[in-house]
Amino acid sequence: MASLYLRLALLILAVLVQPCALRAHEATLGVLEFREVRSGAFVGRWTMQPSIGAGRVDLRVPPHCFLRLPEMNCGQKGLVGPITITNLGANMSAVLIKIIPIEGEPRSYTISTANPVVSVLGTGAPTLQTWIELAKSYVNYGIDHILLGADHLLFVLGLIWIVGGGWRLVKTITAFTIGHSASLAAAAFGLIGVPERPLNACIALSIAFLAVEIVKQQRGEMGLTARHPWAVAFTFGLVHGIGFAGALAGLGLESRLLPAALLFFNVGVEIGQLAFVLLVLALIWAHRRLGAVLPRWGDALPAYAIGTVSMFWFFGRLARVLATM
Repeated sequence: MASLYLRLALLILAVLVQPCALRAHEATLGVLEFREVRSGAFVGRWTMQPSIGAGRVDLRVPPHCFLRLPEMNCGQKGLVGPITITNLGANMSAVLIKIIPIEGEPRSYTISTANPVVSVLGTGAPTLQTWIELAKSYVNYGIDHILLGADHLLFVLGLIWIVGGGWRLVKTITAFTIGHSASLAAAAFGLIGVPERPLNACIALSIAFLAVEIVKQQRGEMGLTARHPWAVAFTFGLVHGIGFAGALAGLGLESRLLPAALLFFNVGVEIGQLAFVLLVLALIWAHRRLGAVLPRWGDALPAYAIGTVSMFWFFGRLARVLATM
């Protein structure tokens, strides 16, 4: 598809992927523990804290809680609501918040630079407010995860490029959605498990595969994706879905709330994915209205850009896999 705006969208995505995000990097984890000493009253302390120091981290607790470390008092309502940590730097890019109640099981929540807010849920039976907080947290988390996932967006862009618009695209994106939703659920419930680093390398290869398919199409050949777009989208959707499940790992969500959290997270992912698809289709429509044309040599540039970025990801992720062997 010779679309100037589609190519521009691809090139913008490639530019936005900073080299530092592609290098192997292990996040340094800080651990903040809140231990309940009486109803609604907690003692908080950093049990693992990098050299950045707690004073430089902006920690905010639910509005009804009074915090002055090491003391935190949340009254009769208890520790329920949003906890936010901002100003995380290179030395502490993630924080594990451990909540140890007087009664009930300990819970843990992960805050990162990409997800600076978590919603702490009560220990009692879920209430309407619990479901509202859960929905807000995980829908937003799903949207953030998909829109910040350049590899997933590049894959979706490749599908749009090959398939085009119309009902064929609707069916292809639907197959991709079904695939990653099924594997996301299976991985979240522990039915399947794949090591994260080899999986991420496979995701990068799936993008490179589409880049090759685009080149074939430009040469007048019918690649596998052009012939069977739904099968390809569904198959690689299974791979990407397991990758999505990694985003939920370590959040410490109680098993009773996992199905709802999974549903809300997946809704967020679909909202973000749909927004991206609509944006690309809008750019294609704008291009057709303007009648802009690229030079002939520019036709192959976007496909090779996709292939170059994806292989850069692949070799970087492969190096991380080999480093742990």
